[in-house]
Formats: sequence, C-alpha cells, structure tokens
Amino acid sequence: MDKLLASKTAGHAGSDSRRFELTLRKPWFGWMPKPTVVFDGRGNPAQWGTGTWMVATGGTTMVGVFLFNRLWRFGEAEIALDGTGPSAVTYSAPWLPFLRGRVHVTAP
Repeated sequence: MDKLLASKTAGHAGSDSRRFELTLRKPWFGWMPKPTVVFDGRGNPAQWGTGTWMVATGGTTMVGVFLFNRLWRFGEAEIALDGTGPSAVTYSAPWLPFLRGRVHVTAP
C-alpha cells in the first residue's frame, strides 16, 4: 500500500485538514443519552465534555449534533464550518426531549 494512502486511512492529519474543539454540554438534571456528532452526513458517537475533531480546510463542512433515546432523535443542531472557521464550538442539549439543541461559537 502506498505510504501516503496508509497515513490518510490511519487518520493522521494532513495539510488539508484542521482541528477544532467541540464542547458537548448536557443539562444538569436527569439522564441524557450520549450525543452523536455528524460530519457531512456521517455520524460519530461521542461523549459529553470537550473533544477535538478534524474537518477539511477546503470547502464547507456541516457539523451537527443530535441525541437518540431508542425511540426518536431530538436535540438536533447544526453549524457550517469552513477552512478558516472557529477554533471552538459549544453544543448545549435541550432541557426537554422534544426541543432542539443549540450550537454557538465560543472562540473565533
């Protein structure tokens, strides 16, 4: 296998990607399911708290978060990030399981 292809498939960051910090906040009361982070339609399971994610520098990447409780999806929120977008984003889960979540930029 080509060395460049092997490094890309192993998840190494290249010059065509950048990292940003995503903080996932849940309400202080009650049980909440673990969030799912979606990049351009591809879901990734996540944990509550702060994590670092990679997005492409070329073009616009749609980043969304939702919660799933085995019956329905709720708390959905999206933000569009481009190659020069913010370095930190925060998602806040809704208080009730039929409301939308909120995404806002915390660091430019």
